[in-house]
Amino acid sequence: MMRFRNQFLGVLLIALGIVSLRADEILNTLRGTCSIAVSTEPDRFDLRLDRGTCVDHKDCHESNMQQPLNAFAGLTIDDLRREGARIDAVLTAEAGRLTCSGSIHDSKLTGDFTFVPNRAFVARMKELGITGVDSEKLEAYTLFHIEASWVKSLQEAGVTGIDASNLIALKIFKVNSDYAERLAALGYPKLPAEKLIAMSIHGVDTTDIKQVQAMGYKPTVDELIQMRIFKVTPDFIQRMQAKGFNNLTISKLVQIRIFKLAE
Repeated sequence: MMRFRNQFLGVLLIALGIVSLRADEILNTLRGTCSIAVSTEPDRFDLRLDRGTCVDHKDCHESNMQQPLNAFAGLTIDDLRREGARIDAVLTAEAGRLTCSGSIHDSKLTGDFTFVPNRAFVARMKELGITGVDSEKLEAYTLFHIEASWVKSLQEAGVTGIDASNLIALKIFKVNSDYAERLAALGYPKLPAEKLIAMSIHGVDTTDIKQVQAMGYKPTVDELIQMRIFKVTPDFIQRMQAKGFNNLTISKLVQIRIFKLAE
């Protein structure tokens, strides 16, 4: 009886492991409609992807973004002048491959797309500790050209809290290892990804930090963000000091800006 129980538990554990493995490895091919046209921005295509029924603002999966002219194999600007031509435009990235297949009409490629995830990329991300990557995220990583080497460089620069959900924001707001390393050199090491995103959104610049530190201030990360939001610049601080306010804290300087006391 004990032998049977042990065998049963062994089989159960193996089965649970297989289920877990399969659940983690199931990556579906995504399908929908697509269009590609020349963007109003120079050297760019406008790419639109639609997936879902989108009824009453529900089940909507729409993506509108720009891609470089060299992003697609099989498509050039000249191709968009070939009325009625059948085109397969293929965007290949480390996270997967997106193919927009259709015909040209009114200088636009319109048709259907398929996105095939790259399992090897998922494996590389797991090695970096990034889990919870599904087909939808991989599609977004492909569109934003997110690579494992970039993620690794951020980690090596000391960035903490990187996960599958904040990679897009890190990429959109151009957070890179150089930015993280320059901040670390100024006394802000091992910053969480979310803080770096906020700092980049508000344009926290290391040159300004150096100037503020040279004035004797040691602002926290949150204070640096507030200083950018309320335009507490090195020039503003110098103007306040010229008026005799030499001992104002960052908090007081922010309040002066908020309540327009310097005007």
